[in-house]
Amino acid sequence: MKAEIIAVGTEILLGQIVNTNASFLARQLALLGIDAEQQQVVGDNGERLDAALTLAEGRADLVILIGGLGPTADDITKQVLAQHIGKPLVTNFQAIEKLLAFAQQRQTPLTANDRVQAALPFDAQPLANRVGLAVGAISETPKATYVLLPGPPREFTVMVEEQLTPYLLTHRGAQQVLKSKVLRFYGIGESLLTTDLADLIDAQSEPTIASYIKEHEVTLRLTAKAADEAAADALIAPIEQEILAREGQYFYGYGDDNSLAQELANALANAHVTITAAESLTAGAFQAALADIPGISTWFKGGFVTYSNHTKATLLGLDEATIDRDGAVSEATAVAMAEAARDKVDADLAVSMTGVAGPGSDDGVDAGTVWIGLAKRGEKTQATLYHFPGARNDVRDRAVKAAMFAALRAIQPQ
Repeated sequence: MKAEIIAVGTEILLGQIVNTNASFLARQLALLGIDAEQQQVVGDNGERLDAALTLAEGRADLVILIGGLGPTADDITKQVLAQHIGKPLVTNFQAIEKLLAFAQQRQTPLTANDRVQAALPFDAQPLANRVGLAVGAISETPKATYVLLPGPPREFTVMVEEQLTPYLLTHRGAQQVLKSKVLRFYGIGESLLTTDLADLIDAQSEPTIASYIKEHEVTLRLTAKAADEAAADALIAPIEQEILAREGQYFYGYGDDNSLAQELANALANAHVTITAAESLTAGAFQAALADIPGISTWFKGGFVTYSNHTKATLLGLDEATIDRDGAVSEATAVAMAEAARDKVDADLAVSMTGVAGPGSDDGVDAGTVWIGLAKRGEKTQATLYHFPGARNDVRDRAVKAAMFAALRAIQPQ
């Protein structure tokens, strides 16, 4: 089975929104062993959408349209598709009942354009919208199978997972499964990582190895095609083990949606370790990223933002004269900040960050110079010097991630 994705919306063409739906759908199709060889983006124009359908059905037997199912005048996808395949639009009664109930709840009239959301091409299979109002559909014709999906990501994702995927599982025929595993690395660049793994990359067949640059991180995607998931896992496992044997010092977790903050939160919970932080140049960014993780309040005790020497003294109790002597950006200050934060909130582990983000030097210290301290209960406090490249916010982001990676390693030593 070959698929083609058509995203409908002038806002995508203008760059006003990012087409995340197509990316998500392509991944889902790949997991099902369905090749999505082409994608199109079309504005809210009937003539161009009709031409896109003609093009797609000439090279795919599954054509999936995303967006344009709403009630406004520019939502034309289902109307154009119905005309293209020569089938009238008919009302789906379950969908219209849902619209009527929604209008009654809001105490507003149900307009004619609202009712369009409940219309489907004749004899199409409806795809229920559990979190929204626009109903999706699957229409099978001799030329191709057409799928209508809503544009809002929340509605789209649920419909793909709960409605479209089960349909495709039963209609895809004898297909191989495409399984991917994503490995995440921090502290090594893409060029060095791929150089270290050059022999594996050059010899790749099943699985394939692809590297991707994230925000100051690198991921590797291992992908194998096999008869089922177990067979694909068996192909991936030996390559994964070899990669980790070589690059394990930089590896921190798995998954597209993972992060250093999430892995650190997991490690704190698993080890029953509490944490705090004292931040200067990062101004609370480390603590904010950690606080984004649900459930972190059990292990994160709060912390300190000490952007000036005065607040380092008043909040942490550091001696301003000592700071002036050693310098705010120094090993001694990073150590003192971490130890003071740990002791003041009685945490098991404290992280400190002090440095110069830029754009220029400060008090003779070059931009990108950062000291990160780690004060762990019962162990000698350590501070590490970093020289981060990039603009001001790049330096700050790199400092936060370096601190998280250092804290993760302090909890889970290699």
